[in-house]
Amino acid sequence: MKKEIIIYQGNNGEISLKGDFSKETIWASQAQIVDLYGVDQSVVSRHIKNIFKDGEIEKKSNMQKMHIANSDKSVVFYSLDVILAVGYRTNSKVAIDFRKWATKTLREHIVKGYTLNKKRLTKNYDEFLQAVETVKKLLPAGGQVAIKTKKE
Repeated sequence: MKKEIIIYQGNNGEISLKGDFSKETIWASQAQIVDLYGVDQSVVSRHIKNIFKDGEIEKKSNMQKMHIANSDKSVVFYSLDVILAVGYRTNSKVAIDFRKWATKTLREHIVKGYTLNKKRLTKNYDEFLQAVETVKKLLPAGGQVAIKTKKE
């Protein structure tokens, strides 16, 4: 199942990438990563090479070649892990803004134990309610907590 989702939205608009939810990742070509962070292709290429060389991310499961319609050449796509790692190594205004957003989101998740994407939540409200029911089932039998949900 493929969907288009937004992983990060900068001040100048949103960057949309294809989500591969069967593998729980997002894939982007090197050209898309260049656009995402607003840097030269050689910068992205060097960072990807070093990410794999340093063993930060496993190359085999985070890279895939796909054939594009009407082209004899295949294009390499990189997983969300690679996209994020490049963002943490890249030095551009957009990458700095991305790191601030990513760090804030990660910090919120660590401190609270969860994060919410309000925009996606409102679009997928029924799925959210199902998740709330799942969380309720995980609570110890004696320590039931009343969780009220209201669809507006």
